[in-house]
Amino acid sequence: MFHFTGAHAMKTYQTAILVVEDDANDQELIKVAFGGLGLTSAVHFVNDGREAIAYLMGDGKYSEPTEYPYPSFIITDLKMPRASGFEVLEHLKANPAFAIIPTVVLTASTDPDDIKKSYALGASSYHVKPHTLAELSSLIKVLHDYWMICEVPEVNAAGKQLPTDPKGKLGEKFP
Repeated sequence: MFHFTGAHAMKTYQTAILVVEDDANDQELIKVAFGGLGLTSAVHFVNDGREAIAYLMGDGKYSEPTEYPYPSFIITDLKMPRASGFEVLEHLKANPAFAIIPTVVLTASTDPDDIKKSYALGASSYHVKPHTLAELSSLIKVLHDYWMICEVPEVNAAGKQLPTDPKGKLGEKFP
């Protein structure tokens, strides 16, 4: 049985959302959808998986963490040039510092193999791109609201996970 003693407020930590999308029209629609939530400066766009990995690693033009902060969550398309969304998911899963970032697949693909592979590579959820701006705005609002009330590991201003001491706790045996 659950006992609630007060209203659950949204978190107030800095939100940074990384959107991995190669289509300029889809980028613009996603910007409009986030703009409707009052989030414009918090949304960072890259054009493909290779750029997403560079962003996460702080490589090249992404080396300044105040300009390119650690993402609170990631939205990625699958089918992109140079490196796909699958490669982004693979990179996240292979790097413990990034594996904790909630990652949403937002793609046109309804292929059951793409859905299965996305989850196998650690996607937090999989959504087919809506056909209208109203539907996209509704989906973006749900995703944002959901991830902003989830508990996530704490990070410092540079986006590095803060150390914890799991000694004597349930998670101790899981590195």
